Amino acid sequence: MTNRYNTDFYGWTKEQADLLRSGSLGQLDTQNLLEEIESMGNSQRSELESRLEVLFLHLLKWAFQPSHRGRSWQLTIAEQRRKVARRLSKSPSLKRELDEMTMDAYGDAILSAARETGMDEKTFPKSCPWTFDQVMDSEFYPD
Repeated sequence: MTNRYNTDFYGWTKEQADLLRSGSLGQLDTQNLLEEIESMGNSQRSELESRLEVLFLHLLKWAFQPSHRGRSWQLTIAEQRRKVARRLSKSPSLKRELDEMTMDAYGDAILSAARETGMDEKTFPKSCPWTFDQVMDSEFYPD
């Protein structure tokens, strides 16, 4: 079973699904199944954190480069807000981890903003200056 996992992942997934459907639980590759299930959860978390980073990046650029504001940034902010909200609605248990993800994503966004704007990282607030509700509010744009 493990050999198939290593040599034909797609085939392995189909085989595991068939075993589950037929109730053949004793034949399941439980070790690899557990790892894959945990990996799926981690990818959901990573996606949300990545969306938050892009959202924070564009909010920072909006706040610190007012002369560069444009429709593109506005649409990116709106898109990321929708995608964050959708991910949270599909996986509401991720809300418990929002504080940590916000801190991590905001820290990454500072570095991205510094790279994209040419400004020093110290230009930007060290911790996120906005509440999550503000960040997700479709009317909110920092000035």
